[in-house]
Amino acid sequence: MLVGLRVTGSILVILSYFVILHISPSIGALGTLIGDVLSMPFFIYTKAWDIVIMLCVLIAISASGMLPL
Repeated sequence: MLVGLRVTGSILVILSYFVILHISPSIGALGTLIGDVLSMPFFIYTKAWDIVIMLCVLIAISASGMLPL
């Protein structure tokens, strides 16, 4: 199940970058945020703490991208 979440999260992140560039930055940031959160449990389970920290930073960046200017 965790591998499925990681794969789903990775696909969502890739699609979200397309959305950021070509459709809507705020919708793409939301997709990136969801994709990062979905993949987080896999990296916690495998104790890949460097990836967990990186995902936390990317989640903060995505969350700030959804704030209105």
